[in-house]
Amino acid sequence: MHGSVTHENELWEKWVNDGNSDAVNELVQVYDYLVSFHVQRISAHLPKSVCKDDVRSLGLLGLYDALRKFDVNRDLKFDTYASFRIRGSIIDGLRKEDWLPRSVRDKSKKVEAAAEELEQHYKRPPTSGEVAEKTSMSKREVEEVMKDTLFANVLSMEEKPKEGKEEHKEGIGYSIPDQGALSPTERIIQKENYQELAEQIKNLNEKEQLVVSLFYTKELTLTEIGEIMELTTSRISQIHARALFKLRHSLIEIVS
Repeated sequence: MHGSVTHENELWEKWVNDGNSDAVNELVQVYDYLVSFHVQRISAHLPKSVCKDDVRSLGLLGLYDALRKFDVNRDLKFDTYASFRIRGSIIDGLRKEDWLPRSVRDKSKKVEAAAEELEQHYKRPPTSGEVAEKTSMSKREVEEVMKDTLFANVLSMEEKPKEGKEEHKEGIGYSIPDQGALSPTERIIQKENYQELAEQIKNLNEKEQLVVSLFYTKELTLTEIGEIMELTTSRISQIHARALFKLRHSLIEIVS
């Protein structure tokens, strides 16, 4: 273990002091586990049509960026800094590439219209089963569309490009000071967005709040959440879908 740490420190010295390309390539291999972790977590939220190799490429770009910009003299662990950069690079890349397929966007509009009509009729948020019957889609398909759409809305809410300025973002939840940091005004708006969403989440029941938190904050899969809550994946999916329908209006207002 000690030998491994010593070798890692030597690699850092060669990279920082000499810009040694072999050293940085070895450092990429050392910290590749961070890329794999974030790729796995984020991919769990994406449609199957999104290539995992593309997501990994975005993560590797983030790792290279972290190695290039990291200040070894700062009181900050590289693992922490790199995680922000990797995750930010993936999220930013997904946003720019417009990863949500047109077919999903079309289905999302169809689901939204049906949900709106049913809510006015029943005077309550409709269930995914009711929306499925209205749209002639399967219940599972409706739930997947809502999951993908909510994640896309969360990305849109995170950071919006400044009008008239070159877009330079560091990705979702980025909090380490840098030239691309949000302005004070943008931070206030982002904080208000989160506060509004947090208030809406409080209106969910206890199970719904927990599922939303574990899925979108802790980035667990529905199967992992089921294991924690001792419920089947199908039941977690139902709770998740119900929560999305309750939150959809607030999310649409926030990102519009």
